Amino acid sequence: MYKHLTSEERHYVAIEIKQGMSKNKIAQNLNRSYSTIIREIKRNMGKRGYRFNQATAKTLN
Repeated sequence: MYKHLTSEERHYVAIEIKQGMSKNKIAQNLNRSYSTIIREIKRNMGKRGYRFNQATAKTLN
């Protein structure tokens, strides 16, 4: 069953992407599947990179 990332997890993803951590390592650190992280990033990527605030706002609507 797919479980959405929390706002804290999204924030962590944003920080680690900016620092250059691999998506696979992010997934391991969050104990999430690699595909969950890839989907999350792809779904919420903007011209200026991963937008965790925008992603969180989408979940609240």
